[in-house]
Amino acid sequence: MTKELDQKLSSYFTLTERALKKITINKNVTLDAEKAALDFLTMAKNYYEDARHFQKKGDKLTALAAVSYAHAWLDAGARLNLFNVKGDSELFTVDEAWQQSSSP
Repeated sequence: MTKELDQKLSSYFTLTERALKKITINKNVTLDAEKAALDFLTMAKNYYEDARHFQKKGDKLTALAAVSYAHAWLDAGARLNLFNVKGDSELFTVDEAWQQSSSP
């Protein structure tokens, strides 16, 4: 398990490092908030279902990665104020003050 964990960690660190280097801020973005919220929610649900699938197969490591992705989509949606999470800082990386300050 340790070797598999080390390999998965290395893979995810490499993937994330590459993504961080590639990203630039899109200054010309136009956003349909409802469409974006539905997309984020769909991605979260899909990753959650994938996690359950991997768990049933006994692949707990991949299940953990997938459920982490699922929650990341939800958390990102909360941070963007696409989801009203009522300042729930236990489930999301937001608080009431931050969410109010990020509202239009």
